[in-house]
Amino acid sequence: MGTEQDLVAAEEQNMVARAVAGDRDAVAQVVRLLQDPLYRLALRMVWRPAEAEDATQEILLRVLDHLHTWRAEAKLLTWAYRIGVNYLLNLRRQTPQEAAQLSLDAYREGLADGLADADYRGPEAQLLTAEVRLTCSQGMLQCLARDERIAFVLGDVFELSSTEAAWVLDITPAAYRKRLERAKKRLGNFMNATCGLVDPAAFCRCSRRVDKALALGRVDPRKPVFAHHPVSAGGRTAAEAEQQMIHLHDAASVLRAHPDYAAPRAKMDAIADLLVSGRFPMLGEG
Repeated sequence: MGTEQDLVAAEEQNMVARAVAGDRDAVAQVVRLLQDPLYRLALRMVWRPAEAEDATQEILLRVLDHLHTWRAEAKLLTWAYRIGVNYLLNLRRQTPQEAAQLSLDAYREGLADGLADADYRGPEAQLLTAEVRLTCSQGMLQCLARDERIAFVLGDVFELSSTEAAWVLDITPAAYRKRLERAKKRLGNFMNATCGLVDPAAFCRCSRRVDKALALGRVDPRKPVFAHHPVSAGGRTAAEAEQQMIHLHDAASVLRAHPDYAAPRAKMDAIADLLVSGRFPMLGEG
């Protein structure tokens, strides 16, 4: 009797074989399996949900275009991450932080500017504090170079092994570990000196950044971007992710503590429409 891992691998191979043979239900299964993890990857790299939706759609289309080349050399999701990472690292569009060449030092100075003397006590204080935390952790990631950012996301956010992450990036495990260590050191130093969630002696508190974030328009109290973002079925909510973070108190846990965001359904429905558009040869003889 095979292990559970062997059974999952066999199921994936059967699903992909059916998809490549033109089974549209199997192709839809592939999309459902990959869409949310790929969206979460894209969101960590491009910062804004709208851009992440576009990137996820493009990555999924590339996955489908190349599905016939998958030889089970890695799990299907790991293989799809490789396609997604290649796309995201070479994306011409820049995040605002990239365009401004914003460093972690400059980001720290921005957090210190306008920090309130007391916690925010206005309407929806808990929700807006969570929104500031999620927005801030997204922003600080963008201060890393893309190669460092993706190394950190794969290793310390998605918790891939160094062997898996190195395969995704097409580098040696030793080179990956060196890149990850560099990213962890930069973020760790920044957060130990800045973030009160990591070190109570640090100056910044999410609840004291709310007023400034509202004044700058970085948080919309009528439409929070991250705190109210849809999550995957059975996935962690913002509150559940925050509870996990509180027990750990380190840089990785803060940056990992986002909800299990779900890819917006409208974009995924658009992909479903493309599946029957004739673009994919594997679906020509369903």
